[in-house]
Amino acid sequence: MRITDIREARVSIASDIANAYISFAKMDVSVLAIYTDARVDGRQVVGYGFNSNGRYAQSGLLRERFLPRLREADPQVLLDDSGANLDPFRVWDVLMANEKPGGHGERSVAVGIIDMAVWDIVAKVENKSLAQLLAERHGDGTTDAKVSVYAAGGYYYPGKQVSALKDEMRDYLDLGYTCTKMKIGGVPLAEDLERVEAAIEVVGDASRLAVDANGRFDLKTALAFAEGLVPYGVRWYEEAGDPLDYALQQQLGEHYGPPMATGENLFSHQDARNLLRYGGMRADRDILQMDPVLSYGLVEYLRMLEVLNQHGWSSRQCIPHGGHQFALNIAAGLKLGGNESYPRVFAPFGGFADSTPIDAGRVALPQVPGIGFEDKRELMEVFDSHLRR
Repeated sequence: MRITDIREARVSIASDIANAYISFAKMDVSVLAIYTDARVDGRQVVGYGFNSNGRYAQSGLLRERFLPRLREADPQVLLDDSGANLDPFRVWDVLMANEKPGGHGERSVAVGIIDMAVWDIVAKVENKSLAQLLAERHGDGTTDAKVSVYAAGGYYYPGKQVSALKDEMRDYLDLGYTCTKMKIGGVPLAEDLERVEAAIEVVGDASRLAVDANGRFDLKTALAFAEGLVPYGVRWYEEAGDPLDYALQQQLGEHYGPPMATGENLFSHQDARNLLRYGGMRADRDILQMDPVLSYGLVEYLRMLEVLNQHGWSSRQCIPHGGHQFALNIAAGLKLGGNESYPRVFAPFGGFADSTPIDAGRVALPQVPGIGFEDKRELMEVFDSHLRR
Protein backbone atom coordinates (compact mmCIF):
# COMPACT_ATOMS: atom_id res chain seq x y z
CA MET A 1 0.00 0.00 0.00
CA ARG A 2 1.24 3.46 -0.86
CA ILE A 3 0.14 7.08 -0.61
CA THR A 4 -0.21 8.33 -4.17
CA ASP A 5 -1.20 11.97 -3.68
CA ILE A 6 -1.94 14.54 -0.97
CA ARG A 7 -4.04 17.66 -1.47
CA GLU A 8 -4.74 20.52 0.95
CA ALA A 9 -6.84 23.67 0.73
CA ARG A 10 -8.10 26.51 2.89
CA VAL A 11 -11.87 26.94 3.31
CA SER A 12 -13.62 29.92 4.90
CA ILE A 13 -16.14 29.41 7.70
CA ALA A 14 -16.34 33.12 8.46
CA SER A 15 -19.45 34.51 10.16
CA ASP A 16 -20.48 37.45 12.30
CA ILE A 17 -20.68 35.42 15.52
CA ALA A 18 -18.39 35.97 18.50
CA ASN A 19 -17.69 34.45 21.89
CA ALA A 20 -16.31 36.27 24.92
CA TYR A 21 -12.80 36.22 23.46
CA ILE A 22 -12.77 36.14 19.65
CA SER A 23 -14.75 37.05 16.57
CA PHE A 24 -15.22 34.47 13.83
CA ALA A 25 -15.28 37.12 11.09
CA LYS A 26 -12.15 35.71 9.42
CA MET A 27 -12.23 32.09 10.60
CA ASP A 28 -11.17 29.35 8.19
CA VAL A 29 -10.15 25.69 8.23
CA SER A 30 -7.76 23.42 6.34
CA VAL A 31 -9.19 20.50 4.40
CA LEU A 32 -7.00 17.57 3.39
CA ALA A 33 -7.29 14.50 1.18
CA ILE A 34 -4.75 11.65 1.20
CA TYR A 35 -5.06 9.36 -1.81
CA THR A 36 -3.79 5.76 -1.75
CA ASP A 37 -3.44 2.88 -4.17
CA ALA A 38 -5.64 0.69 -1.97
CA ARG A 39 -9.07 -0.29 -3.23
CA VAL A 40 -12.03 -1.67 -1.28
CA ASP A 41 -15.12 -2.89 -3.11
CA GLY A 42 -13.65 -1.44 -6.28
CA ARG A 43 -13.24 2.08 -4.87
CA GLN A 44 -9.99 3.92 -4.27
CA VAL A 45 -9.36 4.54 -0.59
CA VAL A 46 -9.09 8.25 0.17
CA GLY A 47 -8.77 9.70 3.67
CA TYR A 48 -10.17 13.11 4.54
CA GLY A 49 -9.24 15.50 7.32
CA PHE A 50 -9.93 19.02 8.57
CA ASN A 51 -9.35 20.97 11.76
CA SER A 52 -11.95 21.73 14.39
CA ASN A 53 -13.37 25.22 14.55
CA GLY A 54 -11.74 27.91 16.66
CA ARG A 55 -8.25 27.42 15.24
CA TYR A 56 -7.38 28.83 11.85
CA ALA A 57 -6.31 26.91 8.74
CA GLN A 58 -2.84 25.41 8.96
CA SER A 59 -1.78 25.69 5.33
CA GLY A 60 1.70 27.04 6.05
CA LEU A 61 2.65 24.35 8.55
CA LEU A 62 1.10 21.62 6.41
CA ARG A 63 2.74 22.63 3.16
CA GLU A 64 6.13 23.67 4.49
CA ARG A 65 6.77 21.18 7.28
CA PHE A 66 4.48 18.24 7.85
CA LEU A 67 3.25 17.16 4.42
CA PRO A 68 6.81 17.18 3.00
CA ARG A 69 7.83 14.76 5.77
CA LEU A 70 4.95 12.49 4.84
CA ARG A 71 5.75 12.63 1.13
CA GLU A 72 9.47 12.07 1.62
CA ALA A 73 9.15 9.15 4.04
CA ASP A 74 9.99 5.61 2.95
CA PRO A 75 6.51 4.17 2.19
CA GLN A 76 7.33 1.04 4.18
CA VAL A 77 7.94 3.08 7.33
CA LEU A 78 4.33 4.27 7.28
CA LEU A 79 2.80 0.80 7.15
CA ASP A 80 1.70 -1.64 9.82
CA ASP A 81 3.28 -5.09 10.16
CA SER A 82 0.95 -6.55 7.51
CA GLY A 83 2.12 -4.04 4.91
CA ALA A 84 -1.49 -3.65 3.75
CA ASN A 85 -2.49 -0.63 5.81
CA LEU A 86 -1.11 2.54 7.33
CA ASP A 87 -0.05 2.54 10.98
CA PRO A 88 -1.25 5.83 12.54
CA PHE A 89 1.38 5.67 15.27
CA ARG A 90 4.23 5.21 12.80
CA VAL A 91 2.86 8.00 10.64
CA TRP A 92 2.69 10.21 13.73
CA ASP A 93 6.34 9.48 14.52
CA VAL A 94 7.32 10.52 10.99
CA LEU A 95 5.36 13.76 11.27
CA MET A 96 6.92 14.63 14.62
CA ALA A 97 10.49 13.75 13.70
CA ASN A 98 12.92 16.54 14.62
CA GLU A 99 10.28 18.40 16.64
CA LYS A 100 11.23 19.67 20.09
CA PRO A 101 8.96 18.76 23.00
CA GLY A 102 6.59 21.37 24.41
CA GLY A 103 5.65 24.73 22.94
CA HIS A 104 2.85 23.25 20.90
CA GLY A 105 1.71 26.40 19.10
CA GLU A 106 -0.38 25.53 16.06
CA ARG A 107 1.62 22.46 15.03
CA SER A 108 -0.69 20.27 17.11
CA VAL A 109 -3.55 21.32 14.82
CA ALA A 110 -1.61 20.60 11.61
CA VAL A 111 -0.63 17.13 12.81
CA GLY A 112 -4.21 16.47 13.94
CA ILE A 113 -5.57 17.22 10.46
CA ILE A 114 -3.25 14.62 8.91
CA ASP A 115 -4.00 12.17 11.71
CA MET A 116 -7.74 12.39 10.99
CA ALA A 117 -7.22 11.54 7.33
CA VAL A 118 -4.91 8.64 8.23
CA TRP A 119 -7.46 7.07 10.60
CA ASP A 120 -10.11 7.48 7.90
CA ILE A 121 -7.89 5.47 5.56
CA VAL A 122 -7.08 2.79 8.14
CA ALA A 123 -10.75 2.14 8.93
CA LYS A 124 -11.74 2.12 5.26
CA VAL A 125 -9.05 -0.42 4.39
CA GLU A 126 -10.41 -2.61 7.21
CA ASN A 127 -13.92 -1.96 5.81
CA LYS A 128 -15.15 -0.90 9.25
CA SER A 129 -16.39 2.27 10.83
CA LEU A 130 -13.71 4.08 12.78
CA ALA A 131 -15.80 3.54 15.92
CA GLN A 132 -15.74 -0.24 15.48
CA LEU A 133 -12.02 -0.22 14.64
CA LEU A 134 -11.29 1.72 17.83
CA ALA A 135 -13.49 -0.52 19.93
CA GLU A 136 -11.62 -3.58 18.70
CA ARG A 137 -8.11 -2.13 18.93
CA HIS A 138 -8.33 0.15 21.94
CA GLY A 139 -11.65 -0.52 23.66
CA ASP A 140 -13.71 -3.42 24.91
CA GLY A 141 -14.69 -4.66 21.44
CA THR A 142 -18.13 -3.05 21.37
CA THR A 143 -19.30 0.45 20.47
CA ASP A 144 -22.00 2.63 21.93
CA ALA A 145 -24.93 2.30 19.53
CA LYS A 146 -25.83 5.97 20.07
CA VAL A 147 -23.91 8.90 21.51
CA SER A 148 -25.33 11.70 23.64
CA VAL A 149 -24.84 15.07 21.94
CA TYR A 150 -25.60 18.64 22.89
CA ALA A 151 -26.15 21.70 20.69
CA ALA A 152 -23.45 24.33 21.14
CA GLY A 153 -24.53 27.85 20.28
CA GLY A 154 -25.71 30.92 22.09
CA TYR A 155 -23.01 33.09 20.49
CA TYR A 156 -23.05 36.86 20.55
CA TYR A 157 -24.39 38.34 17.31
CA PRO A 158 -24.53 42.06 16.46
CA GLY A 159 -27.85 43.34 17.75
CA LYS A 160 -28.95 39.93 18.98
CA GLN A 161 -31.60 40.25 21.68
CA VAL A 162 -32.69 37.80 24.35
CA SER A 163 -35.71 36.91 22.22
CA ALA A 164 -33.37 35.75 19.44
CA LEU A 165 -31.44 33.58 21.91
CA LYS A 166 -34.69 31.94 22.98
CA ASP A 167 -35.64 31.31 19.35
CA GLU A 168 -32.24 29.69 18.81
CA MET A 169 -32.70 27.36 21.78
CA ARG A 170 -36.19 26.39 20.57
CA ASP A 171 -34.70 25.57 17.18
CA TYR A 172 -32.23 23.17 18.79
CA LEU A 173 -35.00 21.39 20.65
CA ASP A 174 -36.98 21.11 17.42
CA LEU A 175 -33.93 19.45 15.82
CA GLY A 176 -34.01 16.73 18.47
CA TYR A 177 -31.49 18.04 20.99
CA THR A 178 -32.36 17.96 24.67
CA CYS A 179 -29.26 19.78 26.01
CA THR A 180 -27.68 23.01 24.80
CA LYS A 181 -24.75 25.31 25.54
CA MET A 182 -24.43 29.09 25.36
CA LYS A 183 -21.68 31.68 25.62
CA ILE A 184 -21.13 33.94 28.60
CA GLY A 185 -18.53 36.60 29.44
CA GLY A 186 -19.08 38.88 26.47
CA VAL A 187 -21.40 41.21 28.38
CA PRO A 188 -21.68 42.22 32.06
CA LEU A 189 -22.72 39.59 34.59
CA ALA A 190 -26.26 40.88 35.11
CA GLU A 191 -26.93 40.88 31.38
CA ASP A 192 -25.49 37.39 30.97
CA LEU A 193 -27.63 36.06 33.82
CA GLU A 194 -30.66 37.46 32.05
CA ARG A 195 -29.60 35.50 28.97
CA VAL A 196 -29.07 32.36 31.07
CA GLU A 197 -32.55 32.69 32.56
CA ALA A 198 -34.07 33.08 29.12
CA ALA A 199 -32.31 29.97 27.80
CA ILE A 200 -33.39 27.91 30.83
CA GLU A 201 -36.96 29.03 30.26
CA VAL A 202 -36.81 27.40 26.82
CA VAL A 203 -34.87 24.21 27.55
CA GLY A 204 -36.98 23.57 30.63
CA ASP A 205 -34.33 22.74 33.21
CA ALA A 206 -30.98 24.31 34.07
CA SER A 207 -29.34 20.87 34.06
CA ARG A 208 -29.91 20.86 30.29
CA LEU A 209 -27.94 24.08 29.73
CA ALA A 210 -24.16 24.51 29.93
CA VAL A 211 -22.36 27.87 29.85
CA ASP A 212 -18.97 28.67 28.31
CA ALA A 213 -16.74 31.68 29.06
CA ASN A 214 -14.01 30.70 26.56
CA GLY A 215 -11.19 31.48 29.00
CA ARG A 216 -12.11 35.13 29.35
CA PHE A 217 -12.02 35.69 33.12
CA ASP A 218 -9.44 36.55 35.71
CA LEU A 219 -9.97 34.89 39.09
CA LYS A 220 -12.08 37.69 40.56
CA THR A 221 -14.45 37.70 37.60
CA ALA A 222 -14.57 33.91 37.40
CA LEU A 223 -15.64 33.76 41.04
CA ALA A 224 -18.23 36.50 40.55
CA PHE A 225 -19.80 34.61 37.66
CA ALA A 226 -19.62 31.40 39.69
CA GLU A 227 -21.56 33.03 42.50
CA GLY A 228 -24.12 34.29 40.01
CA LEU A 229 -24.53 30.86 38.40
CA VAL A 230 -24.86 28.75 41.57
CA PRO A 231 -28.59 29.37 42.10
CA TYR A 232 -29.43 28.11 38.61
CA GLY A 233 -27.67 24.73 38.66
CA VAL A 234 -26.45 24.74 35.06
CA ARG A 235 -25.03 21.54 33.54
CA TRP A 236 -21.47 22.90 33.69
CA TYR A 237 -19.44 26.12 33.89
CA GLU A 238 -16.86 25.91 31.11
CA GLU A 239 -13.37 27.36 30.69
CA ALA A 240 -13.71 30.26 33.09
CA GLY A 241 -10.05 31.31 32.84
CA ASP A 242 -6.99 30.83 30.69
CA PRO A 243 -6.68 27.12 29.86
CA LEU A 244 -3.15 26.93 31.29
CA ASP A 245 -3.98 28.81 34.50
CA TYR A 246 -4.33 25.69 36.62
CA ALA A 247 -4.22 27.71 39.83
CA LEU A 248 -7.29 29.70 38.77
CA GLN A 249 -9.12 26.48 37.89
CA GLN A 250 -8.15 24.95 41.22
CA GLN A 251 -9.29 27.99 43.20
CA LEU A 252 -12.54 28.15 41.26
CA GLY A 253 -13.26 24.55 42.22
CA GLU A 254 -12.77 25.38 45.89
CA HIS A 255 -15.60 27.92 45.70
CA TYR A 256 -17.88 26.42 43.05
CA GLY A 257 -19.39 23.03 43.84
CA PRO A 258 -21.35 22.24 40.65
CA PRO A 259 -19.65 20.71 37.60
CA MET A 260 -16.90 22.56 35.76
CA ALA A 261 -15.54 21.81 32.30
CA THR A 262 -12.30 22.60 30.50
CA GLY A 263 -9.65 21.07 28.24
CA GLU A 264 -10.46 22.06 24.68
CA ASN A 265 -7.30 24.19 24.54
CA LEU A 266 -4.96 21.58 25.99
CA PHE A 267 -2.92 19.93 23.26
CA SER A 268 -0.94 17.05 24.74
CA HIS A 269 -1.14 14.29 27.30
CA GLN A 270 1.34 16.28 29.41
CA ASP A 271 -1.09 19.22 29.43
CA ALA A 272 -3.91 16.92 30.47
CA ARG A 273 -1.77 15.39 33.21
CA ASN A 274 -0.93 18.84 34.59
CA LEU A 275 -4.61 19.77 34.62
CA LEU A 276 -5.42 16.69 36.69
CA ARG A 277 -2.45 17.24 39.01
CA TYR A 278 -2.85 20.95 39.61
CA GLY A 279 -6.22 22.17 38.27
CA GLY A 280 -8.48 20.92 41.03
CA MET A 281 -10.68 18.98 38.62
CA ARG A 282 -13.03 16.48 40.28
CA ALA A 283 -13.45 13.06 38.74
CA ASP A 284 -16.93 12.56 40.15
CA ARG A 285 -18.55 15.52 38.34
CA ASP A 286 -16.28 17.60 36.10
CA ILE A 287 -15.99 17.31 32.32
CA LEU A 288 -12.82 17.10 30.19
CA GLN A 289 -13.14 18.48 26.67
CA MET A 290 -9.83 17.80 24.95
CA ASP A 291 -10.25 17.96 21.17
CA PRO A 292 -8.75 14.95 19.34
CA VAL A 293 -8.07 16.99 16.20
CA LEU A 294 -6.56 20.09 17.76
CA SER A 295 -4.29 18.04 20.05
CA TYR A 296 -2.06 16.18 17.57
CA GLY A 297 -4.83 13.79 16.61
CA LEU A 298 -6.24 10.54 17.90
CA VAL A 299 -2.78 9.07 18.51
CA GLU A 300 -2.17 11.68 21.20
CA TYR A 301 -5.77 11.54 22.42
CA LEU A 302 -5.29 7.85 23.23
CA ARG A 303 -2.31 8.86 25.38
CA MET A 304 -4.53 11.40 27.13
CA LEU A 305 -7.08 8.71 27.93
CA GLU A 306 -4.32 6.60 29.44
CA VAL A 307 -3.31 9.53 31.66
CA LEU A 308 -6.93 9.89 32.76
CA ASN A 309 -7.10 6.22 33.60
CA GLN A 310 -3.91 6.46 35.65
CA HIS A 311 -5.47 9.31 37.67
CA GLY A 312 -8.70 7.44 38.34
CA TRP A 313 -10.87 9.16 35.76
CA SER A 314 -13.49 7.40 33.65
CA SER A 315 -13.60 7.98 29.91
CA ARG A 316 -17.28 8.82 30.46
CA GLN A 317 -16.14 12.17 31.89
CA CYS A 318 -14.77 13.12 28.46
CA ILE A 319 -17.01 15.08 26.08
CA PRO A 320 -14.73 16.31 23.27
CA HIS A 321 -14.83 19.75 21.73
CA GLY A 322 -15.22 19.87 17.96
CA GLY A 323 -18.73 18.76 17.10
CA HIS A 324 -17.90 16.58 14.09
CA GLN A 325 -17.95 12.98 12.92
CA PHE A 326 -14.36 12.20 13.87
CA ALA A 327 -14.98 12.97 17.54
CA LEU A 328 -18.32 11.15 17.32
CA ASN A 329 -16.60 7.94 16.20
CA ILE A 330 -14.09 8.28 19.02
CA ALA A 331 -16.88 8.82 21.55
CA ALA A 332 -18.74 5.72 20.34
CA GLY A 333 -15.72 3.46 19.98
CA LEU A 334 -13.96 4.40 23.22
CA LYS A 335 -17.17 4.98 25.23
CA LEU A 336 -16.77 8.61 26.13
CA GLY A 337 -19.48 10.61 27.84
CA GLY A 338 -20.86 12.29 24.73
CA ASN A 339 -19.99 14.72 21.97
CA GLU A 340 -20.43 18.37 21.12
CA SER A 341 -22.48 19.45 18.11
CA TYR A 342 -22.78 22.66 16.09
CA PRO A 343 -26.12 22.33 14.30
CA ARG A 344 -26.31 25.87 12.87
CA VAL A 345 -22.73 27.17 12.75
CA PHE A 346 -19.45 26.13 11.10
CA ALA A 347 -21.34 24.23 8.40
CA PRO A 348 -20.73 21.88 6.79
CA PHE A 349 -17.89 20.74 9.05
CA GLY A 350 -19.98 20.47 12.19
CA GLY A 351 -22.79 17.99 12.54
CA PHE A 352 -23.16 14.37 11.63
CA ALA A 353 -24.28 12.04 8.85
CA ASP A 354 -27.32 12.81 6.74
CA SER A 355 -28.84 9.41 7.52
CA THR A 356 -28.62 9.77 11.32
CA PRO A 357 -30.75 12.63 12.64
CA ILE A 358 -30.65 13.65 16.29
CA ASP A 359 -33.22 11.70 18.28
CA ALA A 360 -33.95 12.63 21.91
CA GLY A 361 -30.49 14.13 22.30
CA ARG A 362 -28.64 11.13 20.87
CA VAL A 363 -27.23 10.22 17.48
CA ALA A 364 -26.23 6.95 15.85
CA LEU A 365 -23.30 6.38 13.52
CA PRO A 366 -23.93 5.66 9.84
CA GLN A 367 -23.18 2.24 8.41
CA VAL A 368 -20.25 3.56 6.39
CA PRO A 369 -16.58 2.51 6.53
CA GLY A 370 -14.16 5.06 7.91
CA ILE A 371 -15.26 8.24 9.63
CA GLY A 372 -18.44 8.42 7.56
CA PHE A 373 -17.91 11.64 5.62
CA GLU A 374 -19.39 10.01 2.53
CA ASP A 375 -22.77 10.13 4.28
CA LYS A 376 -22.63 13.92 4.63
CA ARG A 377 -23.42 15.38 1.22
CA GLU A 378 -22.59 19.04 1.83
CA LEU A 379 -19.21 18.19 3.34
CA MET A 380 -18.31 15.88 0.46
CA GLU A 381 -19.18 18.70 -1.94
CA VAL A 382 -16.60 20.87 -0.16
CA PHE A 383 -13.97 18.12 -0.39
CA ASP A 384 -14.74 17.54 -4.05
CA SER A 385 -14.68 21.21 -5.02
CA HIS A 386 -11.43 21.99 -3.21
CA LEU A 387 -9.48 18.73 -3.40
CA ARG A 388 -10.62 16.93 -6.55
CA ARG A 389 -7.72 15.63 -8.63
